[in-house]
Amino acid sequence: MIKLRLFFIAYALIFFIHDNTLAVQQYSLAELYSLALERSETIQIAAEEIYISGQGKDKAMSKLLPTLSAFGTHTRYSDEKMSSFSVLQPDHSTSWGVRLDQSLSLGRREIISYNSSKDNILKSRHELERVKEDYLLSIAASYYDVLKSKEALGIAKANIERLIKHRDAAAIRLKVGEATKTVVLRAEAELSGAQSDMIKAENNLKIAKITLARLAGIDGEYELREDLQPSAFSLQPLTVDCQLPAIDCLKGKALSERVELKSIAIEKTIAESDINYAKGSYWPTVSVEGVYSRKEDRPSSFFAVDETIYGGIKLNFPFFEGGLRRAEVRETKSRLKQVEYRLSDLKDSINVEVENAYLNMATESGVLSKLQAQVAYAKDNFNAVSKQFEHGLANTIDVIDANTLLVNAERELSNAKLSYELSVLQLYKATGALLKSVLASQPSVVSQGN
Repeated sequence: MIKLRLFFIAYALIFFIHDNTLAVQQYSLAELYSLALERSETIQIAAEEIYISGQGKDKAMSKLLPTLSAFGTHTRYSDEKMSSFSVLQPDHSTSWGVRLDQSLSLGRREIISYNSSKDNILKSRHELERVKEDYLLSIAASYYDVLKSKEALGIAKANIERLIKHRDAAAIRLKVGEATKTVVLRAEAELSGAQSDMIKAENNLKIAKITLARLAGIDGEYELREDLQPSAFSLQPLTVDCQLPAIDCLKGKALSERVELKSIAIEKTIAESDINYAKGSYWPTVSVEGVYSRKEDRPSSFFAVDETIYGGIKLNFPFFEGGLRRAEVRETKSRLKQVEYRLSDLKDSINVEVENAYLNMATESGVLSKLQAQVAYAKDNFNAVSKQFEHGLANTIDVIDANTLLVNAERELSNAKLSYELSVLQLYKATGALLKSVLASQPSVVSQGN
């Protein structure tokens, strides 16, 4: 009976643990991209800028359309005043009407403002793309930070297991009189240090997961699915149909695709339009108005005009305004020069960014193969030294040195592997291809876990 109860308790415990494991959400990097694009407040803020720019276009359009307004007044006097022929002052008077007004500059200032507002919408869209690319790269960096922390924890656990075996072997040698107490104490000290490193690795993993959850908008517990290839992105799509050296092809693509350059090019167009807008103040303004009004007096006068319809046209041309218009034109010309300097500086910065990203990727790729060989050698070395220690052919310093070499090699390999993946994404970001590539490879439905 007791055995049967223990069986059911064990079965229920296994089922509970298994059910909880299935409930934990799992995400790949592509799914994290989808979540970030959908839930990020930073991206939503940039998206609202497009709406605000659209309202600016509507405001500019309103200046090209006439204004229709209505008016009305009611006046009551203290007493009415009469003459022998007419009413001098009625008891009360009511007037109302409608008017149509339109004012346009002969310098086309309203049309220039409207065209600039359309350019500003396009600039906001490019800005949204820039924010998305920056955010996706930050998601990728945080994703790889979690994987690095996870692998660092695994390396720390494996290190503890090796040091426990070494301590046990040292204790056995101490019992048979083949080692001194200091050998065991040194092994215990190394084990304590490794356990301390594991605690740090566990905390670093928690911090990395919290950071990623904040960026991607994840609620609750989750795990990452490692879908690492040697990279999901390759250099070939960035240099296709280009006969120049790879670095020149990448720079050319960046100068044609980076949304920052497209945005500042539109800003330059707007700055040029601002000059024409400022020059438009030298031209006169024409105003047209049409009014219908009606007036009702009680008592009414025989000679009073009850209904009036009239139209008018006005021409306003300020000859002297203290140099305001000249200062405005000079200011807009100076702003245009600023934009041109920024455009030139941005091109130089992008060329440097692309070259750095390309060289960084090449470096990580070259280092990766060497570290793989180093880890293999370090493992063989540790195994050989451990066996020698067990047979009294090596001392504890040799084992600890071999273990330290292995731990450092494993950590460097883990960091290099994930740094290489991130360096490829950084190159795509530098050439302006990251967002398009992510959207092209994005799953149609975001999985919420297995």
